[in-house]
Amino acid sequence: MAQYDSLPIYKKAFDLALYFETIVKNFSRYDKYTIGSDLRNKSREICVCIAKANSLVDKKVVLRELVVLVGE
Repeated sequence: MAQYDSLPIYKKAFDLALYFETIVKNFSRYDKYTIGSDLRNKSREICVCIAKANSLVDKKVVLRELVVLVGE
């Protein structure tokens, strides 16, 4: 299995996900469960896509998913 956790892009994405977790705690109740959940879910999906792309030979398919995910 490929070592995705040592990739600089994965580290930055993971740090961003952790940052969103701490920031969302300070949101109002309504925003925490609407905007906050979207931020947390998207940041986790980005980490998953990076890990998945690192383990594949043909990374184009997963990277296209990542571009669509970030572009939303």
